Amino acid sequence: MAGPKSLKGHRTIVRWSLIILVAILVIGALGLRFEFNEYAITPGHAEDVAPLITIAGHDKPAVQGQILLTDVFLTKINWLTWIQTKFTKDAQIIPTSALVAPGVPSSELTAQGFLEMAHAKDQARAAALTRLGYAVTAKASGAQISQVALNAPAWNSLHVGDVITQANGRPVTSSCGLISALHDAVPSTKVPFTVLPARFSSSGSLSLGSPEHLSIRVSSPHGGTLASACPGSSRSPQVYLGIGISSYVSYDFPFSIAISTPNIGGPSAGLAMTLGIIDQLSQGKLLLRRTIAATGTMDAMGNVGDVGGVPQKAVTVQRAGARIFLVPVGEVGPARSTTGEALDVRAVASLDAALGVFAHLGGHIALANGQIVSPTTYPSGQATS
Repeated sequence: MAGPKSLKGHRTIVRWSLIILVAILVIGALGLRFEFNEYAITPGHAEDVAPLITIAGHDKPAVQGQILLTDVFLTKINWLTWIQTKFTKDAQIIPTSALVAPGVPSSELTAQGFLEMAHAKDQARAAALTRLGYAVTAKASGAQISQVALNAPAWNSLHVGDVITQANGRPVTSSCGLISALHDAVPSTKVPFTVLPARFSSSGSLSLGSPEHLSIRVSSPHGGTLASACPGSSRSPQVYLGIGISSYVSYDFPFSIAISTPNIGGPSAGLAMTLGIIDQLSQGKLLLRRTIAATGTMDAMGNVGDVGGVPQKAVTVQRAGARIFLVPVGEVGPARSTTGEALDVRAVASLDAALGVFAHLGGHIALANGQIVSPTTYPSGQATS
């Protein structure tokens, strides 16, 4: 039977254990709330693009390979995750300034990512259909908001994804058109705008609403504001809105191509989506049952652009079973830094270069006129780049 001293010692141990446990929980809770101005990039997941693409009037191939798109996880760092990241071999830490412009809150990252994905889908559709010889028309239709600075004149009035179609009484069909329309605006006055409001669904799909009219009180330009690079607009801006803009282009495609990318943001799936569309329109003859991964932006002209997180993406696609990984020019080294020679990494500067890889492997494509040809063959009248 334990004596009084033994019981007292036991109670002391229990008491201190509880104190230490509470302290750990408190420190942990505070650690989760205290965040660094940094993000961690870690390997995400790889996904076959074929199930994501639905083309009206075209059935999916009965037997096909896989074109893998790959993403990364982007996590805001607190002191607890910072410790974890330091001991994770495939993690990379980047400052918030590498993701958003000065003055733009990191809370806009999600909307910006969804907007970039919406653009990537349109560019992928345009590049794939054009390459196969289909007729695709494009029309400049406004200036689209890509970011809004915190507490700027446009804050709470304009939002990421909105499209401005009229400003200061003048029609706007491009980013330069908006800058030109604001040349005669006066600081501290209200300027009228017509806007197509953007709406992002819970899964990230973008839709534009009916025109809305609003007025924004503009301010004087901030110090260090640069002159416009638009033709005929070399003088410094006269007013400040606090927005980033790009030209909004609406496309007319010969048939509907739906691409479902729930909760995936950013432009880096452009190349993979373009190849996926081409393979489906070619009834799987491009892939021939192979598994190939791809990352890179894609524009309507078929140019492949740089993306981030390639070392982490290489880890993901290797784990997913890909044998070949197509990356933008200059990203071969970063990809091999995490996979070595175990993964066949190929640099491609264009859609044609990517299709050349498939041609070497025996793949074929179906042109708009029904011809089944090597990917090195072009529709009549289309020039090579």
